[in-house]
Amino acid sequence: MRAEKVLITGCGGMLGKSVYKEFILKYTDVLATDIDLNEEWLSYMDVRDIQNCEKIFEQFKPDIVLHLAALTDLEYCETNQNDSWLTNALGTENISILSDKYNAELIYISTAGIFDGEKEYFNDFDRPNPLSIYAKSKYHGEVFVQQTVARYYIFRAGWMMGGGIEKDKKFIGKIFRQIFNGNKELFVVDDKLGTPTYTANFALGIYNTIQTGYYGLYNQVCKGSCSRLDVAKLFIEYLGIKDEIKITKVNSDYFSEEYFAPRPYSEKLVNLKLEARKINSMKDWKVCLKEYTDEFKSYLENN
Repeated sequence: MRAEKVLITGCGGMLGKSVYKEFILKYTDVLATDIDLNEEWLSYMDVRDIQNCEKIFEQFKPDIVLHLAALTDLEYCETNQNDSWLTNALGTENISILSDKYNAELIYISTAGIFDGEKEYFNDFDRPNPLSIYAKSKYHGEVFVQQTVARYYIFRAGWMMGGGIEKDKKFIGKIFRQIFNGNKELFVVDDKLGTPTYTANFALGIYNTIQTGYYGLYNQVCKGSCSRLDVAKLFIEYLGIKDEIKITKVNSDYFSEEYFAPRPYSEKLVNLKLEARKINSMKDWKVCLKEYTDEFKSYLENN
């Protein structure tokens, strides 16, 4: 096992679960933190409170900081803009300043949502133009990390899937909860495009990339791309309930009241740099979805 000390922020969420499982196996000392202590292995840390954070940096003296803490609900961020800026932007400033001050390597998680969707595919070098408050606050974090921290990695994720029934607050989790609650018809948009990103695969990709010492910014998503409709259809097929569930195709206007935050037409990312450097660990999204679906199948069978 590697002797470096690893500090993880925001580790109580869907990505945090996978990152913790990956890093606890490979490092001797991992301190997982969050403001929501929903696991016994979590310690309290509020990234918005720089004095609280500095005490932890002073005591733990991390070599590597994985900064996952973020508000990711787009509608919440639109209606609670100060909270979004304080958590996603100021929180990232705080962790960046302290990582640099204490000579730690910083890993920051960003999003495909920083692009405007004006074209179909975006590589690592395309110019961001964020539309939503969530995306703007996350992009601010990208810029600040690059300006402030000597040694950093930035990983841009696509449509996140992972964390299982308890922690998946994104598309797959929402679809599954509808099915589990007895819905026999799902209404799914076909006018939003993206690249799924499986948290377990993403965490492995982070680990593998940071072993290289090739610092910088990376798109890191699963191979392939799709619409929301494609994901939903394959998910119920993998669940083995294709004949029991009707999927009705709708456009985004159908959900305009519920999902009112601006979203780009396309969030498809290309892992150009990872591929060029021959360090792309990401698998095809369909393979990852199949692997992930097994968690939900067993839950259905036992409940």
